[in-house]
Parts: sequence; C-alpha cells; structure tokens
Amino acid sequence: MRLVIWLVLLFAAAVVAALTLGSNDGLASFYWSGWRVDISLNLFLLLLVAGCFALVTAIQAVEALTTLPRRAREWRLAQRERSAQLALREALVELFGARYSRAQKAAQKALSIQSATPELAADPAFMALAHLLAAESAHRLQDRRHRDDQLARALDPAQRAGGARAQEDGARLLAAQWALDDRDAPRALAVLGELAPGVARRTQALRLRLQASRLARQPLDALRTARLLAKHQAFSKVAAQGLLRSLAFEALDGARDVDQLRTVWQQLDPADRRDPLVAARAAHCAGQLGAPDDGRGWLRPFFDDGAALQPDDRAALANALVPVLAGCGPDWLQRLEAAQQRFPRERALAYALGHALAERQLWGKARLMLEAVADDTTMPGAARRRSWLALAALAEQEGDDARRARCFESAARVP
Repeated sequence: MRLVIWLVLLFAAAVVAALTLGSNDGLASFYWSGWRVDISLNLFLLLLVAGCFALVTAIQAVEALTTLPRRAREWRLAQRERSAQLALREALVELFGARYSRAQKAAQKALSIQSATPELAADPAFMALAHLLAAESAHRLQDRRHRDDQLARALDPAQRAGGARAQEDGARLLAAQWALDDRDAPRALAVLGELAPGVARRTQALRLRLQASRLARQPLDALRTARLLAKHQAFSKVAAQGLLRSLAFEALDGARDVDQLRTVWQQLDPADRRDPLVAARAAHCAGQLGAPDDGRGWLRPFFDDGAALQPDDRAALANALVPVLAGCGPDWLQRLEAAQQRFPRERALAYALGHALAERQLWGKARLMLEAVADDTTMPGAARRRSWLALAALAEQEGDDARRARCFESAARVP
C-alpha cells in the first residue's frame, strides 16, 4: 500500500512538472565583459536550486569539520557520564542484593569517574548519593572509619550546593540510623537535632528520635515523640496505646524520690494522667516512696466516676489503692462502699474496701471482706497474701495467737 501511494505521488509530481516546465518560452541572459550567455529560464531555476543546495551543503560540511573537536569532547563526556550512571545503578542493585563489598566498589568506581571529569564533578547530587551508597555499604560491613569518612564527604557537597538539601537531610537520617545500630544514643540525638524543623517532624525522623530517646533512658522525651507519632497515625490505635502506657510506666518507675515522682506526673500529658493504668502505676510508685496522700489524690478522680471504667481498669485501680490507704479518711470508705455496692461481683473492690475498713479500725467488717478475698483463688497471689497478713494483724489486735499463726501459714502457702 505504501508503494502504491509513493507511485501516485511520483506520477502527480511528474504531471505538475510537465505542466509547469513544459513551455520553455522564457530566457535568462547574463552579460560579462562583452560576453552574453542566454539560457532557458527552466535551466536557470534548476541551476539556482542546485547552487543553493550545494552552498548549504558546503557550509554544513565546513561547520561539521570545525566543530569536530567539540563534538568529540561532548561524546567522550556523555560516555563518561553514562559509565558513572551505570556504576551508580550497579551499586544500588548490589546494595539491595546484600552484596556490600561489590556495592562499595561500584560506588567508588562511580566516584572516580565523576571526580576525573571536571564537568561531571560539578553535580553535587550525584556525588552525595554515591558517597551515601559507599557509606551504607561500609556500615553493613562494620567499617565505621570508612563509613564516617564517606558520610563527611557526602555532607560536604550537599552543604556547598544550594539545591542538594534533600541529600543532606537523607545523609543525616542515615547517620542517625547508623548511630542507633551502634547503640550510640547521644550521637543519634545530636544528629537528629541538626535536622531542619520540617524534616524533624517527618515520621521517619520521629521514629528514630523515639528509638534514641528510649535507648538514652529518656522516657519523657520518648513519650512526647510517641504521642506525635500516634497523631501521625504511625501506629495502630492498640499499639499506640500500649506504647504510650509502657513509656509512662518507665518514666514513673524511674523516679527516685517523691519530688521527682511528682515532677514526672506533672510532666505527663493530660491524656496519660487520665489513663487508669498509668494512674494506678503512679499510685503504686507513690506507695513505695512513702507518699500515700499523693497516690490517693491521683486515684480519686477515677473512683468518683468508676462507672465509666472497664472491669480490668477498676481492678487495677483497686489493687493500686491498697498500698496508699495509710491515713485515708472516711470519704474513701464512702467511695469504696458505693463502688462495691454498684459492682458487687468484682472482688478487687472488696479487697480495697476490706483494707480501708482495717485502716479505719473497723475490725469486724474488715475481717469479713478480707477473709472472702483471701479464700478466693481467682484473686492475684499478692492480693491474697496481703489479705492474709492483714488478717494476721487483726488477730494480733484481738489477741488470738492461734488464728494469727494460721493466717501466717496461709499467707506462706499462697503461690
């Protein structure tokens, strides 16, 4: 079909040429020093077209000849650039394939090609990326000296070039990750502190800061970072809640005195202070540090509105209340009795009420409550043991040495 079309076009051109050039009535005359040359107009036009074509061809040939060195240099530069790009891609492939020695050699090859060509050495993004690949390979090979050297070289062109900010941010994030792999938390935090504010709020930067804070034993900073990650939906809801609780527990457990515990409690986020399990752990720590009033104060809002809590949360709060009942007032008896009447089947509330009655020296009611708790095998061993010891103290108050001895034996048999 294409041949037919070309034949039709050729025939059409022949017809047009025959019709146009068929009449040869015109003449073109040229005069030079007494000489005269007459040629047909058609021939003159053909010669004019052929002369223009020859002139243009000659000009292009001269230009091609004069620009041959420049084009040869550009061709060599393109070949070097292609070789450097191939070496860089090879380094990436080898790195992803866990062939770190080969990746390092390929990255060094790309760097040597780039450095040997002044025109290519002016590309800071390529240089920074090649140095980062070499540094990552050295890190995988545990060659820290070479890794740090390559990292410094990667940061140098990135800092000198205005458009290589992304390479610098990537280099610092990688440096923070390497520091965490080396278990060097101060260095990781220092590197993360050098990031721009926008980069520091990225999810990966926050993840690294969370790991570094936990490694550096800074639970409050880790808790704030984890809350930012939770807002960015970096974790599932359940995982975020568990992580925030564990960090709050770690911060509370790290307090060495009452003042430090109060400071940690105040520094917690309001959402953490509204968590029943966090408040229970804070009260437990307050009881260990000899600050029962603070522990009861932190638990009071939950007992005032206990209906909104889950049974496990109420049990944790009741178990945490018992160690801080020393010096409690009659208002706590009212709270615990109201809670026990509302949830009569929850043995943990009876456990807390029994110890509160014992603290207020209401021996008869306390004995009934504590005996029911001590005989309940579903209760935690620590609660049952504490109840037996409280019953032993009641027996001592009443002068019943035999019952006191039986209570001590029962407490010793509790697993």
